[in-house]
Amino acid sequence: MKLAAIIPALVATLALGACATTQRLSAAPDVHALLVSIRDDDRQAFDAHVDRRALEAQLQARLVARTRDTDMADGWKALGLALSGPVARVAGNLLIQPDVFRAVAEYYGYRPETPIPNSFLVAGALRALPDGRVCATRRHDERCLMTFADEGGTWRLVGFDGDAAMLRMRSR
Repeated sequence: MKLAAIIPALVATLALGACATTQRLSAAPDVHALLVSIRDDDRQAFDAHVDRRALEAQLQARLVARTRDTDMADGWKALGLALSGPVARVAGNLLIQPDVFRAVAEYYGYRPETPIPNSFLVAGALRALPDGRVCATRRHDERCLMTFADEGGTWRLVGFDGDAAMLRMRSR
């Protein structure tokens, strides 16, 4: 093999290693699998890559924050705070499903008619976070939309910070 042919491959490998951390490369196949499960409406694969408790806790935290920030009487606020857990669980049952997250998958380019990108391309859309988690962004300078944590060797969705309008329920 000629040295001229090896040098570009070596440079590309070093560049990839510099910009794609082990975390991002490790998470990419599971993030990819989640997006494919959303696109294909595969409930079993979706459930394997989603931490429902974490997402429901995030929903509850949002409900609590909004309740505390309202101009209601303290009694109503107390009721809202008391109901935040049960409401978050009901909302989780309705919202944490593949067809609801379809707009998010489409935002990342996962449509039925598009080819599925490989894990290196998915890793490029991930940002390593200081706490060991990774988050998915459209571009590196944008805010996180979905956050993933390594839970026993599987990277699972633990947070959604996108626009709530991206979550759409199908009419039944």
